[in-house]
Amino acid sequence: MDWVKTVCLVLWAFTFSSVADDLKEEALKLMADTPLIDGHNDLPWQMRSLFNNQLNTVDLYKLNTTHTNIPKIKEGRLSAQFWAAYVPCDTQYKDAVRQTLEQIDVIHRMCHEYPEVFKFAASSQDILDAFEQNKTASLIGVEGGHSIDSSLGTLRTMYQLGVRYLTITHSCNTPWADNWLVDTGSEPEVHGGLSEFGKQVIREMNRIGMLIDLSHVSEKVMNQVLDISKAPVIFSHSSAYSICNHKRNVPDDVLMRVKEKRGIVMVNFYNDYVTCKQTADISDVADHFDHIKKVAGSSIIGFGGDYDGVPRVPDGLEDVSKYPDLVAELLRRKWSEDEIRDALGRNLLRVFSEVEEVRDHLNGTKPDDIPIPLKEVQNPCRTDFGYQDTSSSTCIKSFYPLVLVLTLLNKLL
Repeated sequence: MDWVKTVCLVLWAFTFSSVADDLKEEALKLMADTPLIDGHNDLPWQMRSLFNNQLNTVDLYKLNTTHTNIPKIKEGRLSAQFWAAYVPCDTQYKDAVRQTLEQIDVIHRMCHEYPEVFKFAASSQDILDAFEQNKTASLIGVEGGHSIDSSLGTLRTMYQLGVRYLTITHSCNTPWADNWLVDTGSEPEVHGGLSEFGKQVIREMNRIGMLIDLSHVSEKVMNQVLDISKAPVIFSHSSAYSICNHKRNVPDDVLMRVKEKRGIVMVNFYNDYVTCKQTADISDVADHFDHIKKVAGSSIIGFGGDYDGVPRVPDGLEDVSKYPDLVAELLRRKWSEDEIRDALGRNLLRVFSEVEEVRDHLNGTKPDDIPIPLKEVQNPCRTDFGYQDTSSSTCIKSFYPLVLVLTLLNKLL
């Protein structure tokens, strides 16, 4: 009877393979008429860390040391990507603005160097236009509030350069907002969420039409922004806390508030946020999609892979070419075509459009030009021009005690 078992196994394998092929084909059909929009990819940082931003030395068709290259983008049917203009927290109070501008430049240069592949996008309509042209809409998200150096003028300037979301913090507090590590107890709470200037930042983002990204922030910041913002918010690369109890993920009560705000949570693929372990697979990621849909519905779900920004990704989602396999997995789990179209791109397009509508409604509102209080940003590398009753440089003041000590030591010697 061994031959009977063998035949049964062969038939089962054939049937399983046939079903998988059918699901993959259905996934590709859905992705052919609905753009897949991903909320976060760190390829620009790879250009910095691997090549010091010397794009002239890089061929994105042949680059194979990253999760992302042009052949993988094409295979993955990636229709629109928010590229992260990320610089580390180490740059805070130093050269964060300069380095962020260089990352913005890298993204523009990618579009210039590969116009047959990438189309720069700065609006919801631009995404649809790029999709019609069979190009990958390339948008910019600045990852970390330290990149604006507590300056609303810098925020507005970055918007003029095409930045369409700001992640309020990275993994460090700014002078006006607390980050997610506060909730782990590994960093002190400084502002009780947002400072008064932090609230100004949120309102100004609404006014200019910049999406507010709550990945990386503390829970207090999540809730305060949801209270303050007139526009929907995004989590560009976060998953479900109930599935993996990591503070980078989104708790169920916040998921419900995101639904009420008509926002979106774009699911992260980093193993540590998927399973709270170093290993994960495509099914584990789909569990996050299922949970968010169960708690708050398909209208708040998106894709936020975090490719090229993480050291570990799930089996079956090794790089950006694998998106169709995840869509096929959702189909296997009986997601409807409408639900999948929502997650692919319709949700983000709706959120983006509503942010633009709020911007247009606030068009007659003057820019906020009240600066952050000097005492909240005073440090040895920041001058204080414009502030009243101060010297022209906090550097001078901060180094004066050191000069005095050295002078006294010199006299003693």
